[in-house]
Amino acid sequence: MKIHEIREIIKLIDQSSINEFKLETEGAKVTLKKSSGTETVVVTQPVVQAQAAAPVAAAPVAAAPAPVQAAPVAAEAPKAAPSAPAVDDANLHKIVSPMVGTFYSAPEPGKPPYVQAGDKVNPNKVVCIVEAMKLFNEIEAEVHGEIVKVLVEDGQLVEYGQALFLVKPE
Repeated sequence: MKIHEIREIIKLIDQSSINEFKLETEGAKVTLKKSSGTETVVVTQPVVQAQAAAPVAAAPVAAAPAPVQAAPVAAEAPKAAPSAPAVDDANLHKIVSPMVGTFYSAPEPGKPPYVQAGDKVNPNKVVCIVEAMKLFNEIEAEVHGEIVKVLVEDGQLVEYGQALFLVKPE
């Protein structure tokens, strides 16, 4: 079981009236319990956890390389973020996710995406699918214009109100 799947389950449980949730699959056990607005997550997965424990244990031993690796990543993000999106956002329309779910750029695996950067869209044009609780919700452009940038990757978990696309309105 992947971490993004566990995060998605947590968000879905948080939005529901369910107080306790248990899942056992392929040697993994996940138990979620709500108590006073917080969730307690217990994940038991012997094979994967044993493999994941080795890098975690190695990180404290090799303390010097870890900060060195983290610093370039932190330095790259601020350089890239303010330059393009900050200027472009003023003129561009954002197509946002109406729900928490998984973003899919195409109608089926192996099919071409609904839209790419440079494609023209109209208000009724489907631009992607957001899956929530096994329901596939088609998201429409809501505006005439040109897709400037796709902000999320196929299969990525998206939040409510998260920008998915930037569109230059016509």
